[in-house]
Amino acid sequence: MNDKTEELRDIFTDVTDGEETVTESQEDTRGSLERDERTDQERLESVVQQMRERYEFETPLSDDELLTVARGFYDDRSDEAVADDLGVDAEVVFEARMSLHLVGEDDADEVDLAAIRDRDADDATLADDYGVSEAAIRRYRRVAEAEDQSRTANDRYRDEFDSVLADADLSERMTSDLREDGLEDATEGMETDVEF
Repeated sequence: MNDKTEELRDIFTDVTDGEETVTESQEDTRGSLERDERTDQERLESVVQQMRERYEFETPLSDDELLTVARGFYDDRSDEAVADDLGVDAEVVFEARMSLHLVGEDDADEVDLAAIRDRDADDATLADDYGVSEAAIRRYRRVAEAEDQSRTANDRYRDEFDSVLADADLSERMTSDLREDGLEDATEGMETDVEF
C-alpha cells in the first residue's frame, strides 16, 4: 500500500470504530415508480373510503365492486362489460365511475362540456340545441360535474388511481419490454438454423 491509501484506511478504521468492512443489509424489493408502505389494494380501498366520506355519494355497489369499476376503467373495459360482471345496469357503473372521478375521453366527446356547464337552460332546451336526447344532456352534465369535483380536489383521487392502476400497467409493460430486449441482445448473432 502506498502512504495515501494507508492513511485513508486508518481514517476509515477510526471512523468506523475499528471495523475493517462496512456492510449494509439489502432488501429484495420490487421496483416502483412511487414508494408507499401500503399494498396497492389498501391504497385503492383508502381512496374509495375517502371519496365516500367526502362526497357522500350513494351507490348500490360495495367498495370491492367500486374497485372492480376502477380496474375496468383502467383496463379499457366498457361500462356494459363491467356491469355484466357485477350483475348491475350499465348506468350504475357509469354513475360509480363519475363518483370516482374516472371520466373517459369518450364520455362527452360530441359536446362542449364548458358550454353545457355555463348554461342555465333546462335539459329539454339543451337537448334541442345540441340535437341529442335529454338523457344524453343529463349524462353530459354528470360528466361535467365529475370533472368539476375532480378539479376542486386537485385531481388527487384520480392521481392516486393512476399511480396504482396505471403505474402497475406501465411497470408490467416496461418489465415485458426489458425482458424482450434482453432476449434480443442475448440471442443476437446466434445461429438458429441448427440441425442435430
